Formats: sequence, structure tokens, C-alpha cells
Amino acid sequence: MYTNHMHLEFDSKSENERFARVTAAAFATQLDPIMEEISDIKTAISEAVTNAIVHGYEGGEGTIYLDGEIKDREIMFVVRDEGVGITDVKKAMEPLFTTKPEEERAGMGFMFMEAFMDDLQVESEPGKGTAVIMTKKIAER
Repeated sequence: MYTNHMHLEFDSKSENERFARVTAAAFATQLDPIMEEISDIKTAISEAVTNAIVHGYEGGEGTIYLDGEIKDREIMFVVRDEGVGITDVKKAMEPLFTTKPEEERAGMGFMFMEAFMDDLQVESEPGKGTAVIMTKKIAER
């Protein structure tokens, strides 16, 4: 069984969202994904990191953690923050639900993550932060 791991920590600044996307995509390239699979991963990572910045840290300072793991043909990413957390995860994952209606595309983040990845899990505790766990199977070529 082939396995590989990565860990990245970065400040909760919007400019680091691109850094996280590219890092996740580069890590995934060892599985020889097609462009659509890379695009899916980049979109999901972007949404998770943006949620951590906007909602987890409410635009303030904090650290975002990105972990990646490959087992055979499946890649898993965990985007984690130590921010305010989510009181009702099930409600937060409903399409179009948002606590920030003034934000562009508000309420679409979890919906995009679910659409572009094969599995999405969200673990959160108010006052302690949130972990978004996403997996995707990369087809063999």
C-alpha cells in the first residue's frame, strides 16, 4: 500500500488561500490526476480555507492547518482552525445557510466541497475550532 503525508501551517490571511490551493494540488499530482480532479481539489481546499478565515477566525488572526494523506488512490485533506467553532454543524451544512449574508457567495462553501469531493465530514466544537475532512478517489490511468 502506498502512503504519503503532508502538513502545512499558515496565517489566516486571505492571500494564503491561493497558497493552500496550490500546495494541495501539488501534493495530489503524485497520483497523476486529470485536470478536472486537480480543479475539484483546488476548489474544495479554497472553500474550506476561506471558511476558516471568514467564519472560524472572523477575519482576525489565527493559524490554519492543512494536512494531506494519500493511501493508494485516495487522497484526504483536513483543513483545521482553532477559531470560534460551529454550534450546529448540520444546520451550517445546509445549502445557502450563512451567518454572514453580506458576503458574496454566502452559504455555498460546504455545498461546493460536497460537490467536488467524494466525502465531506465536519467536526467542530464551539470555542475550540473546526476541522473539515475531505476525501477524493483519484482514478487510475
